[in-house]
Amino acid sequence: MRNRIRLTHPARLTRTVAALAATAAATVTLTAATAATGSASAATSAAASGCSLGSGIKHVIYLQFDNVHYSRDTADVPSDLEQMPNLLSYLTGNGTLISHEHTPLISHTANDIVTSETGLYGGEQGLAVSNSYRYYTPSGSTDTAGSFAYWTDPVVDYDTATGAPVGDSSPTLVTPSGANAPAPWASYTRAGCNFGSVAAADTELENTTPDVPLVYGANSPQAAEAENPNLQNKAAADFEGLAVHCAQGSRVCAHGSVADALPSEPGGYSGYQALFGNVAVQPVISPSGPVRNLDGQVMKDYSGDVGFPGYDGMTGTNALAYTLDMQLSGVPVTYTYLSDLHDSWTTGAGLGPGDATYVAQLKAENQAFGKFFADLAAHGITKQNTLFIATADEGDHFVGGTGSSAGCDGVHVACTYSNIGEVDANLNGLAATEQGDTSAFDVSADSAPAVYVPGQPARSSASVRALERADAKLTADDLATGKTVPLTNYLADPVELGLLHMQTGDSKRTPTFVSFDNPDFWVGGGSTTCTSSCVYQQAGGDAWNHGDYYPQINTTWLGIVGPGVKDQGVDNATWSSHADIQPTMMSLLGLHDDYTPDGRVLTEILDRSAPPAITELGALYSQLDSPVGAFAASTLEASTIALASNTPGDRFYKATESRLVALGSARDALVKQIQQILNGYSFGSSALGSSSQAAAIASPNVTSAATARATTLLGQAAQLAAARP
Repeated sequence: MRNRIRLTHPARLTRTVAALAATAAATVTLTAATAATGSASAATSAAASGCSLGSGIKHVIYLQFDNVHYSRDTADVPSDLEQMPNLLSYLTGNGTLISHEHTPLISHTANDIVTSETGLYGGEQGLAVSNSYRYYTPSGSTDTAGSFAYWTDPVVDYDTATGAPVGDSSPTLVTPSGANAPAPWASYTRAGCNFGSVAAADTELENTTPDVPLVYGANSPQAAEAENPNLQNKAAADFEGLAVHCAQGSRVCAHGSVADALPSEPGGYSGYQALFGNVAVQPVISPSGPVRNLDGQVMKDYSGDVGFPGYDGMTGTNALAYTLDMQLSGVPVTYTYLSDLHDSWTTGAGLGPGDATYVAQLKAENQAFGKFFADLAAHGITKQNTLFIATADEGDHFVGGTGSSAGCDGVHVACTYSNIGEVDANLNGLAATEQGDTSAFDVSADSAPAVYVPGQPARSSASVRALERADAKLTADDLATGKTVPLTNYLADPVELGLLHMQTGDSKRTPTFVSFDNPDFWVGGGSTTCTSSCVYQQAGGDAWNHGDYYPQINTTWLGIVGPGVKDQGVDNATWSSHADIQPTMMSLLGLHDDYTPDGRVLTEILDRSAPPAITELGALYSQLDSPVGAFAASTLEASTIALASNTPGDRFYKATESRLVALGSARDALVKQIQQILNGYSFGSSALGSSSQAAAIASPNVTSAATARATTLLGQAAQLAAARP
């Protein structure tokens, strides 16, 4: 698994075995339900005090999995959610589960979760290439930086001892204007609601350095611990993974808090406090002693340090216990990350569908959700007063053969696999050996590798064009299938990256191009001379690929339960995006932002009916603006053909790029107009300044004209995709 990359472990991450082993070693027997303080009425009163939300909602519980599937990966093996009926039945029996939820690009944990938290795609919040990316230094070379960083962090450089950036002053989370991206907790704390983070990407301290010195102060005792090389495990257990961002005057932040600084927040943000890490959060949510998981075990990391057990330790019994304790301790809004279930919790090896260990882990997760929902109900936290959101960051693609047991389903007959694991490829070596291109370039490894040519040359330079043509022709031995296959499926240079919301406000992190490759492959850099082969398969390695442009990866699910949400079970018709989650929540909660999100309110699943024209325009908007919508699909196809072309004077490439620029400008202008219409309908005067303005913008004539223009633009993009040299 490579989903959470830490500063102390910048290489591709495999599951931290010990994070789970430490939990298993604990022997105490109290459950979080009995350890938590307060009765149902006390919990509700604490949550409601000063917290002003709409629709009678008193609690918000947001859950985001790392790669958990609603759809089956193998026809005979029940899907992840089918094997977790306590969660699946809760969502489908009390609200709506959308089965066609979509990710941004690149489809990785950091970008996907931050998009879900903010409603902003990577180009608008800075994490277009994740979970790590490269950026150009003043010398023209590149360094590797991490996408998992606290919200106000600068670039977190993996290649320097302290994580300090080299010649790049942008924040990790950067807007197109170069400012720090708006924080997802601001709307809640302004409404008087404390906001708790349980490992939710970038809303808590993700690294010991530079995060701890940033929030506690460079000369603080906390910074001294974080920077002590002999205390790295303890510092991670003490400070990473947990945070509470408090409303002004909240007693939750009366002790152990520090300033919650958001100097670039739209609308201003001052006078707020926050708790960071187990050392500050535990006294609030478990005042009688160490936090315990749902099985009654003391939370520890792999080395035995009491505290946060690590991001790969965010299984249901741990993550949901933190969530429950926060909800019962005056923190009515919680955002929670739950770690991957597709890799072994003891060895870290990738597991195929129906593998006995995989099935056992899903069973344990299902049991955790059973306890969680029962404990919530016992404390009066139900669908009548709570907004529940559950989703997964992305789908992922299994790389391996079929189960060796005939008719195996995992439940009755276990599936075993003789050939399992992604195929690792050396892009520099393949370009040199197959196409004779030995030019220098760096690679941000992925199934969609981002290529950075030294010096950041112009996209139309001869060397860049030659490398793009070479990349388009590459083939590789797919060791998972035994076939030689084309490596590259799609290519995007900075023009197309802008259309895919992958061009950020920090020009120094813009790749020369991104190659969306065969999803069986994980493609990185290396020597131009391969010792034996430019591809290999690592035994016991990763078996689930994501990041790529591929339907299985870019399609996931979204469950919503609570006041104002239709109780309609599975919705197979609505096409939604991760960027839609945040504005939909704001609409249900009676809140609004001081910025315009990229997503839309999903009127299709709300109790209040929307005019058909609004619903139609919203669906078209998704296809027009989503990085994996119809417009993006067409322009990415056109970009791929153009970058691979080699016509006299590069005429076809130049003509296509010109058309892409024009289509992008037209799309962006129309998107702003449609956003005004949709937000005017959903939020009225709070979004547009006056009710009369909202009514004028959402008038039938304006809506009809925008619908017609969107349809035309989608058609024009499709025509460009059909053009050939």
